[in-house]
This record gives sequence, structure tokens and C-alpha cells, in this order.
Amino acid sequence: MSTETSVPHPRASGVEGQPMDASDAALYATLLTEAPAGLAFFDRDLRCRRANDALAALLRVPVGDLHQRRPGEVLPDTVASAFETALRKVIDENRPLSDLDLVVPADSASTPEDAATEPAGVTTALEERILACSWLPAKDPGGEHQGVVLTALDVTDRRRAEEVIRRKEQRYRSLVEASAQVVWVAAPAGGVIDDAPEWRAITGQTPDDYAVGGWLSVVHPEDRPRIEVAWRDCVDENRVFETNYRIRTKSGTYRHFDVRAVPIWQGDAVIEWVGANTDVTGQREAEEMRGRLTEQLSAAALRTARLQQATSMLAEALTVSQVVQVITEVGRSAIGADYSAVALLDDDKLRLSIVAPSQPGTEAETSPPSRDGGFKVSDQTVMSVAVRESRPFLAEHPDSLRIQLGHSERDLFAQNLEERAWVGLPLLAAGAPIGALRFSFTRPREITEEERVFLEALAGQCALAVERALLFEREHRTAEELQRSLLPSDLPQLPGMVLAARYNPATRHVQVGGDWYDVFRLSDDRLAIAVGDVMGKGVLAAAGMGRVRNALRALALNDARPAAVLAGLDRLFSATEDEEQFTTVAYAVIDPETGHGEFSNAGHPPPLLISPDTPARVSTREPGTPLGWPSQRQQTSFSIETGNTVVFYSDGLVENRRRGVDAGLEELVAVAADAPPEVVGDPERLVDFLVDRMLAGYEQVDDVTVLALHVPPKHA
Repeated sequence: MSTETSVPHPRASGVEGQPMDASDAALYATLLTEAPAGLAFFDRDLRCRRANDALAALLRVPVGDLHQRRPGEVLPDTVASAFETALRKVIDENRPLSDLDLVVPADSASTPEDAATEPAGVTTALEERILACSWLPAKDPGGEHQGVVLTALDVTDRRRAEEVIRRKEQRYRSLVEASAQVVWVAAPAGGVIDDAPEWRAITGQTPDDYAVGGWLSVVHPEDRPRIEVAWRDCVDENRVFETNYRIRTKSGTYRHFDVRAVPIWQGDAVIEWVGANTDVTGQREAEEMRGRLTEQLSAAALRTARLQQATSMLAEALTVSQVVQVITEVGRSAIGADYSAVALLDDDKLRLSIVAPSQPGTEAETSPPSRDGGFKVSDQTVMSVAVRESRPFLAEHPDSLRIQLGHSERDLFAQNLEERAWVGLPLLAAGAPIGALRFSFTRPREITEEERVFLEALAGQCALAVERALLFEREHRTAEELQRSLLPSDLPQLPGMVLAARYNPATRHVQVGGDWYDVFRLSDDRLAIAVGDVMGKGVLAAAGMGRVRNALRALALNDARPAAVLAGLDRLFSATEDEEQFTTVAYAVIDPETGHGEFSNAGHPPPLLISPDTPARVSTREPGTPLGWPSQRQQTSFSIETGNTVVFYSDGLVENRRRGVDAGLEELVAVAADAPPEVVGDPERLVDFLVDRMLAGYEQVDDVTVLALHVPPKHA
């Protein structure tokens, strides 16, 4: 119900002293009681003479408390100070203040209506509100300044949406700055409107040069006529400009760029063009090399097919050892080489180390490449010369080798004493050597021009594959090390409780995921258990896993209640993680002495319960929502009796491409029911039993984490 003061409104008598008619009165009453905007009238002493319910609700105070009071008597200090500053400014300057944002903090007292709707013993977590306020000087018909009229609108959602947009724009700018693309902006007619420092850093143009000629002035003379016509046609027709050309760099050389520019529309008009240039010189050089190879080997269809096969095989090779294995097979079959080797430069660029090829189907496939002690780049060897001079090294017979090296190669390849011809090829990435490729033959062998072109192309493909594999191995090792550092090295040993855990990555060569588990003792000797899953793969997922795991530990040490911990993770997750991120957590606190505990779930698969007296089952409790989603976290109490087992797990155990979650849960219950008593009583055997049976016959596409907690019988 609206509460109004008995003080007459300044215009209660109507315009020019005429009494207020019925329509004016209805309008006035409706504004005070029904208007969604907050309305109030303050006299020159800053006292509130009129206020409607909407304003009181926005300020979180009863409307009656505003009556005949100054803001400082009713509102929090920060809000009251802003109110009184605005009121005095309008009164002193006799002019309106419009669209000023006023922040009502989250800790403002809730209204009686809010309190009435809250469950007993529950305090509503109020959010900060942002009000857009307009302060208008109020005058009587004679022009006398009577006070100030306030209108206030809740713009919290709009401001937050604006902040989200601002943050997305910041992320976009950061992404552009961090990427290999160069972004530029042009006027609707195609001319220059903004400077492009990143572009000028490549071309060496001054700001004045760029302002006059723009990007077209550094296009290769052979490409420029074509590009100018294409650009003008796209601008005239307002269609996407997509092409490629060569650009003169500040060093005077030319590099290849792919460009895509799109018109930016506002209504029916184009207001600007935004373009992005990508340096594709390395790709073009590789393409040109493949083109020359195709032209020169028109009569060598088999060899061309071998190169295509190598490209396909190298595209699937994830590790350096696998790349070496592919090159070994292709080189020997394509040119009849008897021996082959790949050596990579060490970090100091002074030594080369031979990389051993992987053996298919062995664990070596996932290990770092095996390398020997290496040899110096300054040594006189086939590979060293190829790397030093960045050119192929050819020796058609032993005499040629001795003439070029000054002597025979040292005992680096002493096991192949029957070698009689050699080929060394540098592995170049972006023009810089990263290693060398070596083929040898057991008879003198002349390398034809066609074979040389083929080998250079093969070396180019090998270099690209090695560079990609090195990057993959570094990221994979980083993610693995990060994940291993975050998973507990061992589980607590308790007299009345036995724990066991397993983590199975999805498949070999696939980046590690975001599955994790944690078990730790609290200050009151209770046991905290957590199992979680962060969406994604690689370093980002492992880092996200680390943030959630560490935050959970910190929150648990402050307030170990599961619902409180998950609520804290919700707040942290909403403030720090991307909206698209999807993370689930199951968290329990157990007293090892009694088996009593509490449990809360944030969207994670339900625990599996195994008892000697009742059939195995999964918890039917509502799983809740993932972290960061709107939710009132709940927790349930439970008790683990002696002889019982509780199993926590990730969705990779029950879900795959051929089996949905519901079917997987049913199968998990059936598998647990088949477990022999001696397996159920031994968590180490139980987790292996569940993983082996649940994955049998299915391709594992996701990580699998299983954590079992067993309470042995008292007589055990």
C-alpha cells in the first residue's frame, strides 16, 4: 500500500490558481501509486515531502520512513551523500541534473515486503542496484522555486549489459593484438580514416605516408592494378572484399598476405570498412614449392603420390617421433634410401640431436622424442653442413663426401659403414633452420633434379610437421605437469575408512582434460572429498581445474559446509570465468569416526552407493546446476554404514558416443551389482573393476575419474 504525506502538492490548486480537476487528480494519484519509475518531491530544506512506492522499493526503505526526512536521516551514507549533493546543486543553480547514476549498495536494508517473502532464518542476498536519476527544479505558478522533483529508473540490467559488451570489446581488442592478423579501418568510400600502427610496423610507412596512400601504396606493382579494381568494385557494391596480394615490407622484401574486409552497416548505410590481413608467406612458399614439384614431376606420378601420402600421414603425426617414423618410411620407399635420420637443433642452436622414430603401438609414441648426445653444428657432417648453409647437401659417392667435408664423417653413423651416397636437407621453419633430414644409400647414387625437388618438398613438409609436433608436445607436457601437480599424490590413510582413486585420460595423444579429484583433512579432522569436471582440453582446462580446486580448498578451510562451499564457488565462478564455461563439482564432508557427513552437488553425476544388504544404486537427489548458474545450493546429510562403499566419478565413465547418460547410469548400477564381495571390499580393485567393465566395448572419448570410499566391517 502506498504511504503519502498530508502536505499539499505544490500544484494541488491546478494551473494559474485553478482547482485540480478530476483527470489531473487521477493522473497524479496514478503516478504516485502505479508508475514503475521512482518519484519524489524534496523541499528547499532537502526534506522529502512526497515519494511513491516505486522509489522506496528502489532505495530499499519503507516509504513512510522517507516522509519529512532528509536523505541522511534514512539512507546509507554513500547514497544519502549523493542525494544531498544533487539536491543542493539543483537548488543553488536552479537548473536540472539529468541521467546521473546512483548506486544503491547490496548491503542496504531490505524492505518489509522483501522480508515477508523470505523463509524463516534465511537472509536474501541483495544485489547492488544502479538508478538513473533526474533532478528537476520545481516552481510554483508564480515562478517561485519550491524544491526539487526526483525521477529514478532502475537501469541495473542495462548497465550490466553495457559492461558485458565493454568487456567483450576489450577481449576482442586483446585477441586482435595478440593474434597474427593486422586489422585496419577504412572510410565508407574506401579511403583512410584511422592510423594503423601494426600495419606500419610491417611496411615501414610513416603516419603521413599511410594517411595519403593507405595500404594500397605498398602493394606489389604487379598486383596493384588487380587489387585496386577489386577494392573499388567491392566498395561501390558494398560487398565483402576477399583476396590476396604481396606487400612491400620495411626491409624492402615482399611478403604474401590474405585479406578480408567487410562493410559495417548502420541501418541502410555503410559507416566504415574493417579489414584483417594475415601473413601467409610461409604457406605460399610451401604451396609454390609443391607447385614446382608437380610441374617438374609430371612424369613421376608415383613420387607425387608418395608426397601426398607423406603430407596426409604427417598431418596425423602428433609427436616428433611419429614425424620421424613417417619420414623414414616415405623417404625409403619413394627414393630407395637405405637409411634415414632426423636431427633437431637444441635450444642453444649449437648442437644437433638425432631423434629416434617411434614404434607404432608402444608407449614411446606418447613420450618425448628420444635423442642421442648429439653433435655440433660446427662439425663437418652431412647434417651440420645442411643446417649451417640452409641448403641441400649432396654427395653421390665417398670421394665426393671426402672432398666436400675434407674427410669422411666421424663415427656418428659407424653402424652403417656400407653407406656410399648421402643427402642432407635442412628443416626450415619461417626461413630459420630447426634441424636436418638425412638419407643415405649403400651404393653410389646420383640424385636427379626431379628427386631433389621432391626431397626439398618432403623436407618442407617434415619441417612443418616437426614444428607442429614440438608445439603439441610442449603444450601436452605443460598440461600434464599442471594436472599432475593439482591432483593429490596420495590419499589420506584412515583406520576406519579406505580410499582409492583412478584418473584415465581419454586416449593417447589427446590433450589432458579438466577432470580432477581432491581429498584432504579439515581442521576438525573431518574428511573433505571433491570430484569435478571442467569443460575443455589442454592447458586452459587444466588451469581452470586448478582455479576451482584451489578455491574449493580455501573456501572449505573457512566454512566447510558443502552448500556454503559451492555457493562460494558460484560467486567466484561468476566473477572470474567465461559465461560459456561449464564446470561441475560434487563435494562431501565426512566424519571418519562416525561415517556421518553432508553432501552438495553442482551438476555432477550422482554418487554410486554399494551395500552388502541392498542392491547397488545411484543417488536420486537433485544434482543441482553447474557452477555459476543461478541456484540456491542445498546440502543433504548421510551416513555410511560399515561394509558400505560410495563411489564418485565423472561423466566419462557413463557417457560416450554410443551410450547416453541414463543408459550409462543403469549399466553402472548393473556392473556394481555384479562385483564380487572381495572386489567391493577392496577400493583399489573396485575402481579398476568399474573402469574396465564400463569402458569395455566402447571408444573412450572423455577422461574418466573414479574415487571410491569404503568403510570396512568392524571385525575386518
